Amino acid sequence: MAERAALEELVKLQGERVRGLKQQKASAELIEEEVGKLLKLKAQLGPDESKQKFVLKTPKGTRDYSPRQMAVREKVFDVIIRCFKRHGAEVIDTPVFELKDFDIAGNFDPMIPDAECLKIMCEILSSLQIGDFLVKVNDRRILDGMFAICGVSDSKFRTICSSVDKLDKVSWEEVKNEMVGEKGLAPEVADRIGDYVQQHGGVSLVEQLLQDPKLSQNKQALEGLGDLKLLFEYLTLFGIDDKISFDLSLARGLDYYTGVIYEAVLLQTPAQAGEEPLGVGSVAAGGRYDGLVGMFDPKGRKVPCVGLSIGVERIFSIVEQRLEALEEKVRTTETQVLVASAQKKLLEERLKLVSELWDAGIKAELLYKKNPKLLNQLQYCEEAGIPLVAIIGEQELKDGVIKLRSVTSREEVNVRREDLVEEIKRRTGQPLRIC
Repeated sequence: MAERAALEELVKLQGERVRGLKQQKASAELIEEEVGKLLKLKAQLGPDESKQKFVLKTPKGTRDYSPRQMAVREKVFDVIIRCFKRHGAEVIDTPVFELKDFDIAGNFDPMIPDAECLKIMCEILSSLQIGDFLVKVNDRRILDGMFAICGVSDSKFRTICSSVDKLDKVSWEEVKNEMVGEKGLAPEVADRIGDYVQQHGGVSLVEQLLQDPKLSQNKQALEGLGDLKLLFEYLTLFGIDDKISFDLSLARGLDYYTGVIYEAVLLQTPAQAGEEPLGVGSVAAGGRYDGLVGMFDPKGRKVPCVGLSIGVERIFSIVEQRLEALEEKVRTTETQVLVASAQKKLLEERLKLVSELWDAGIKAELLYKKNPKLLNQLQYCEEAGIPLVAIIGEQELKDGVIKLRSVTSREEVNVRREDLVEEIKRRTGQPLRIC
């Protein structure tokens, strides 16, 4: 127990060193060396049965954000964090504004953790409400088996893989020309590859390829297809199979993937009726990497892993663009109501009311001026995205009411002072939408 605690402390210190080097913009070689040490230390910890799911971040240094950008980021990360925690994640060494990765480590029955990662990805993208999306799924074993039966030599596997991965951006003819003209692949081999990689579908395509006379004879491909069929069974149980497409062109360029790979893309509405929706960019990706952690374990222990990464910067950009297009204000504060005054010499009354609201658990504030103009108070609410204004005036004090104003609709109603807390809670009880 003491030995593990000491190792955990070393992991923490090494993580801080890696972060510091990245913030100082140290050389890539030095950072890579220190990251290797960090992974080696984590490998020495070995799997902890009580902590199988974890979130691990990659520090990217710091940058300045405007209040609007900060508000968008807070909302996006709130969605991500709540989803990760709902699935039992333990946050490791992770400042909130860099949290974007979810991984499951350990020996488990096939495809159960892989299916959960895809479920998490779909939950996050659905909750963010950034538009329709599709998650493309493939398996590195199927890719390798396919290349082998098509006649691609081992030395060309990875370079041909990178060409195939471009099919979501360019036509098959362009990909074929690159493979033949630039990478020296025989035209007939490229044509055989084309027969496979232009196919996409659901579990029916998996079943079709299991009967393919050539692909079904390749051990790697057969294992990958068997796992994908099982994966689709679990995805159907999770209710997300309609969001998943088995896409043989998905290659994912990172060599450390060993099994299932996946990538989520936003879909663009087709220009013509009957056309398929177009992918407009990746917003999340991941896969299985069973051999990576073991590379850094001096005892050679293997720790199977599967995970996902959310493309937060692209999501930030999409959310901000949509808000601008809709001309919507972004809340830069969690304040629910501003306590305002309609005339001068009402500071004491504002202080009394804001204190009552604080005591009742309402997120409230007031401007730090004795006699602020009502127009300035209302403009502040619009700029900060505060939804309600509680207005005190001389007449309201006489009548024992507070004027409650909706900032968006500008509708005003008089509410009895003793009913104000209940009314504010009723109006602010619904969760805020991001866009």
